[in-house]
Amino acid sequence: MVRLVEASDQAIAEAAAILNAGGLVALPTETVYGLGANALDGVAVAKIFAAKGRPQINPLIVHGHSVEFLSAHVEFSDDARLVAERFWPGPLTIILPRRADCKISELCSAGLPTLAVRVPAHPVALKLLSAANCPVAAPSANKSGSLSPTAPMHVLQSLGDAVDMILASGPTQYGLESTVLDLSGDVPVILRPGAITAEDIAGILGKSVCYDLGDPHAKDAVKSPGQLLKHYAPNIPVRLNAVDVEPGEALLAFGSLKFMGVRGGGFAKDLPAPQWRNLSDEGDLYQAAANLFRMMRELDKPEHSRIAVMNIPDQGIGIAINDRLKRAAAATA
Repeated sequence: MVRLVEASDQAIAEAAAILNAGGLVALPTETVYGLGANALDGVAVAKIFAAKGRPQINPLIVHGHSVEFLSAHVEFSDDARLVAERFWPGPLTIILPRRADCKISELCSAGLPTLAVRVPAHPVALKLLSAANCPVAAPSANKSGSLSPTAPMHVLQSLGDAVDMILASGPTQYGLESTVLDLSGDVPVILRPGAITAEDIAGILGKSVCYDLGDPHAKDAVKSPGQLLKHYAPNIPVRLNAVDVEPGEALLAFGSLKFMGVRGGGFAKDLPAPQWRNLSDEGDLYQAAANLFRMMRELDKPEHSRIAVMNIPDQGIGIAINDRLKRAAAATA
């Protein structure tokens, strides 16, 4: 039976032992909860794919406690070191070429010559990575194709006994997965948007950084986690850029509801409490990001015909929010 344990020095030591023995540990990060396995152990990494039902064309992010530690496995360019110095520990994943002597399981790379690596900012994650002293592959701790977990109970509800231990440390800070930056080529490219934006990175590198969110219908290996179509999908359909609410729909709001009506008569603000959530009353995009997956879960009920989502500004972290929402809407269409 899975153990859900509040993070403590003893629990972290036990979790490290589980990782070193080839088991699976759900761990908190500042983005979402991750499903961790020893990245050097191919059998352990395979357990991640089995537990999540994850396609093996979808690469995994490998976590370490420092740049120096990860340097044993990937080639850091000057640009990569500049970005890592500024944003690590933090919600940024960097794709880099694998070293010729890299011992991390090829499953993590999904057949590619590159590896996605990150140093998370969460203190519990960093303590666990140091205690285990191994690179840890850790995608989001949920069944593939479902909403990412931002609290320990989300992990338990999604994966149950497939995990040996859930290391609990409350809700996550950002609520969206890390930005994925590809620095394996000649031009820096963001493959998955997140809290750290192209503008943030361009300011450090002194060069332009573009977005390439990939083909969500790809049948071949994708370069980044989160590029497959069915990756953030609730069980009921999602309708984007809603200007009103249809009968039977739930509402995922953003900002003021003053002009939001219900077709046939009435106002959205008067809907029953279980039928609507507001990502941010104040229109704060960071607050909206932190609330996104939790509130979508709360509205993802069979009594609702669909989730209507108000417009989210496509700027800053709003680009990342809209990326997740577009994939959810496409997957449930």
